[in-house]
Amino acid sequence: MAATAQANSESFVRTLLGRSDYAIISDIVAPGSRVLDLGCGEGELLAWLAQHKQVDARGVEISGSRVQRAIARGVSVYQGDIEEALGDLPDEAFDYVILSQTLQETRAPLKVLREMLRVGRHAIVAFPNFGHWTVRLAHLWSGGAPKTKLFPHEWYDSPNIHFLTVHDFEGLAHTEGWIVERGIFLHGRRKVTVLPNLLAEVAVFLIQHRRPELDLDHSRQRDRS
Repeated sequence: MAATAQANSESFVRTLLGRSDYAIISDIVAPGSRVLDLGCGEGELLAWLAQHKQVDARGVEISGSRVQRAIARGVSVYQGDIEEALGDLPDEAFDYVILSQTLQETRAPLKVLREMLRVGRHAIVAFPNFGHWTVRLAHLWSGGAPKTKLFPHEWYDSPNIHFLTVHDFEGLAHTEGWIVERGIFLHGRRKVTVLPNLLAEVAVFLIQHRRPELDLDHSRQRDRS
């Protein structure tokens, strides 16, 4: 009974600022690290990380009103387009670059991901899973653009311009040679451990660019074995 209770508790995720993906991200980010949040909104997550994990928090947000609210929270935020802002930053300027629930809204997602991994040592990417069974069913049943809790907008006013699934992202990571350090899949507040492409509403990935020094370390480890 005790083992079952522990397993059930571990399958649930707490919420942070009303969002489970924020809770996962807050667990991943190391204390005292340098963090850049792309599409940071009003800076709620950055402010929490700065207060509770003492990170050096920076953000990018295109909305002027949101930038003002973020600055009022004490967060350093640059107003501008994500792609342009990334292009102005030096290599490995941050330990973590976060892109949460925004990848599907970018014009050139692959370019953004590559730039994230250039600018940061790690990238944290969270996105709604277009492969979730409710989306598949809505598309099959209606014959039109799916409209669900995950994707509530009409096709003509949706901010989403690129729809991707868990499998799509994993395939891209493999093609690009990225290291997937962690993959966490959520259905509401519950972690999904089986069939995430079908059952997960949101995916959170921690990825890292494969660097020559990492390959050298792995080669040395093989030589010792």
